[in-house]
Amino acid sequence: MTRNPDLRIFAKARPGALPMPGNRDISALAKPNVLDRWNDDGAGIRAIASGDNVITMFGAIGEDYWSDSGITAKKVTAQLRAIGDRPVEVQINSPGGDMFEGIAIYNVLREHPQDITVKVMGMAASAASIIAMAGNTVEIGAASFIMIHNCWVLAIGNRHDMAETASFLAPFDQAMADLYAQRTGSDVADVQKWMDAETFMSGSMAIERGFADAMLSADQVTTDEDTKAADRHVNELRAMELSLVASGHTRTEARARINKIKGTPGAALEPATTPGAGGTALVGALRGLLATATA
Repeated sequence: MTRNPDLRIFAKARPGALPMPGNRDISALAKPNVLDRWNDDGAGIRAIASGDNVITMFGAIGEDYWSDSGITAKKVTAQLRAIGDRPVEVQINSPGGDMFEGIAIYNVLREHPQDITVKVMGMAASAASIIAMAGNTVEIGAASFIMIHNCWVLAIGNRHDMAETASFLAPFDQAMADLYAQRTGSDVADVQKWMDAETFMSGSMAIERGFADAMLSADQVTTDEDTKAADRHVNELRAMELSLVASGHTRTEARARINKIKGTPGAALEPATTPGAGGTALVGALRGLLATATA
């Protein structure tokens, strides 16, 4: 299991802040099928224009090994500090990532003294949906999605370890359900059913259920084909890593095996034209690796 950094860094929090995990050998992550959905519906979507008070969250939540980037509470804190005491716009197109890092970012945004407008440009799934709830106003594209689910983890151990993990995660699922219910005005029981079902909500459904307030005009969004190809490629690597870990490998082992096929050990994502680094050949090789690993 991967050690989650100690995120208990906020001495003060406005009402509605979520609980923070301490040092645990657990990471709550986006599921591989969510990455696949983002490949189809969210990859490459970006805003047409931005300003000096805009924070963009395009990609994975948390430190991201495969793109040498990622959206973290530390980075968001620095951006808010640079913006200062002004209203903030947060643009999101993310399949999620580390749920606990998403909680930390939510708490950071809730601490900002001015209004925050969240714009869901393509997808706010998993951890990114938590971040979206920090907005005083949430706008969403007609073809965009908000997705909510329970904490999903990769954990190793015996039944006692699994019971301890389940016990540890329960209050986070409850806190998220309470947060969604407070934001939407829905019953907590209904929200929990939506989380259990891993619910994707389109723009109109998100507004109907109170997860968003208004529709984002189509002329504020564009799709960049080069960015879309890069997004989809790196998501194949993320999904393959998670699948290999689920089959019994450590994350270090999974990354080493993928990098061996990728041909660029320890490297971040290379352009698809780099030999051995991209395209259908890599994807096919990785899927063959997974089939062998799980046989």
